[in-house]
Amino acid sequence: MNRIQEKLKVKKKLLSIYFSAGYPSVDDTVEIIQELEKNGVDMIEIGLPFSDPLADGPTIQESSTQALKNGMTSEVLFNQLKSIRDSVTIPLVIMGYFNPILQYGVEAFCKSCQEVGIDGLIIPDLPVDVYDTHYKSTFKKYGLINIFLITPQTSADRIRYIDSISEGFIYMVSSSSTTGGQVGFQKEQTDYFERVAKMNLKSPLIVGFGISNHDTFTQATQHTKGAIIGSAFIKHLSVKGIKNIDTFVKNIL
Repeated sequence: MNRIQEKLKVKKKLLSIYFSAGYPSVDDTVEIIQELEKNGVDMIEIGLPFSDPLADGPTIQESSTQALKNGMTSEVLFNQLKSIRDSVTIPLVIMGYFNPILQYGVEAFCKSCQEVGIDGLIIPDLPVDVYDTHYKSTFKKYGLINIFLITPQTSADRIRYIDSISEGFIYMVSSSSTTGGQVGFQKEQTDYFERVAKMNLKSPLIVGFGISNHDTFTQATQHTKGAIIGSAFIKHLSVKGIKNIDTFVKNIL
């Protein structure tokens, strides 16, 4: 069983943290992952920087731009992660856009993921239908789970289709805006969480976009299995660096 599937069986609300690989400094990636696991994070999304990150808000865009300036590439990331499974046991997911993966070669990318111990991919701009038709067998060959996104605008039929081909969790985007923390969720968003939860899907739901503190984490997980925090953590890294990760995680949980 894939590490993501094992983690989803745990009887608790899951906290997943996103950060941009190569930020704040190009060599911080491994230490950030180790610190997050040590402080109780359940899953980590490693952002593969891209020059045109359409779904990301300004905080993640800036960190991605800086990571590229720092010299982060797919090759550098895989080289950094080659021994990560000697010290880290929680699920690791790469989140990135399809263009760099296509340039690397889809099968070569999946093979490299398997070699370093990556469990899944989140590719916001890879259409579900295209994945299902052209790439599903390649992902399966290398033991990777592809994680799909839904938004408040995704139709019930589309959600059920995504659920039918999902093997991990469904990434539930909290709003139709880009990433970024907020004070709290509006009724429209909490109604959306409740509506999808009542569909009784086979795949657990994990909410992303707009979660930045204990209150928004609690709100987001009332009807779901867990929540993902990205922009707030990157802001923390920008101000505090990588030595105060324990404080950040404690304040969420």
